[in-house]
Amino acid sequence: MNTFTLRVYGLLIHNGHILVSDELIKGQRITKFPGGGLEFGEGLKDCLIREVREEIGVEALDPVHFYTTEFFQQSTFHTTPMQVVSVYYTFRVPAPAAIPVVYVPFTGITGPADQEVFRWLRIDEANDGVLSLPIDRVVWGMVRHMRA
Repeated sequence: MNTFTLRVYGLLIHNGHILVSDELIKGQRITKFPGGGLEFGEGLKDCLIREVREEIGVEALDPVHFYTTEFFQQSTFHTTPMQVVSVYYTFRVPAPAAIPVVYVPFTGITGPADQEVFRWLRIDEANDGVLSLPIDRVVWGMVRHMRA
């Protein structure tokens, strides 16, 4: 049986930078936008707010829809057929500079267990290959074009 998963991600832009998550997921190093899977019975914005609270430890304010996947994407983490549909929102937080970040990708991530750290990327300097997931790369291009 073919299935799908709904993912919700947040775009936090501050002073010409965007927040990304460097994560160890199932033994793979992944750089992506903060967010995760929609839970049954949850609204999309509620998912974003929960994921930001769980991952970053801050409250996501004023979420605004930015993009929804418009093409087929097979899940990176499943060997059986599973389509990924991702929804992206911009949001703000009360004190973005107070978010604990690293300056070198994956700093402090060790061992086999899933872990994550956050860092700011300069929108005008980062290269197109910095994000690991195909849909994130599309959104990254849209963000860079919007800021140009």
